[in-house]
Amino acid sequence: MVQKNIAVVTGASSGIGAATARRLARAEGFHVVAAARRLDRLEKLVAEIGPDATAFACDVTSDASVAALAASVAGLGAPVTLLVNNAGGARGMDPVAAGSAADWQWMYDVNVLGTLRVTQALLPAIEASGAGTVVTIGSTAAFTVYEGGAGYTAAKHAQTALVGTLRLELAGRPVRVVEIDPGMVRTEEFSLNRLGDPGKADAIYAGVREPLVADDIADCVAWVATRPQHVNIDRLVVRPIAQAAQHKVAREQAS
Repeated sequence: MVQKNIAVVTGASSGIGAATARRLARAEGFHVVAAARRLDRLEKLVAEIGPDATAFACDVTSDASVAALAASVAGLGAPVTLLVNNAGGARGMDPVAAGSAADWQWMYDVNVLGTLRVTQALLPAIEASGAGTVVTIGSTAAFTVYEGGAGYTAAKHAQTALVGTLRLELAGRPVRVVEIDPGMVRTEEFSLNRLGDPGKADAIYAGVREPLVADDIADCVAWVATRPQHVNIDRLVVRPIAQAAQHKVAREQAS
């Protein structure tokens, strides 16, 4: 039986999710359930963290997989006080006129319906804890559009609508609803998965001095989750200092 409050982190096999799992277990006193599709990566992460973490293979696009995650978490026998909806991603940079409907559907299913499935499955336990928090990792794409990004920005706009509505619907109940919207974060997989080419992925960050990294967002998750329970950080927008807006990024010239 687990003796600590439980935090469930989706998309924990790499990037922001893995960094968040490490931070919550090592520094914030949680037992972390690290959930993602790639069990081999999760097992390495849990071995690194130690006894305060549990790995669970979960595909947030599958109702059955998410239900199995909720059942496994319940079996740990400790209060579930934190959910971090981090699973998500982007595919492609096509204009609307040439966009792939399959890519759009994947982005909606992972970013929006994935958040819905996991939140629905774990919300009863989070509320039953008496002091729960649901944190969703969105994006500055949730409120800004840009050329070549319609599929991703549409999904993230929908995700932020879900989060805002959930907050209204839970008013008066012991659950905080938080949205963290990062700007430019350099992780090992996000841009590579989106563009499918290492050179194109690296070009996104070319000349940008100190883009955010996964640990920066993990620090934000830890901060919002550890405020006094009556304090709700509705939305936290975080960018590197070099990025003033989606379309305004300071880049240093190569010497």
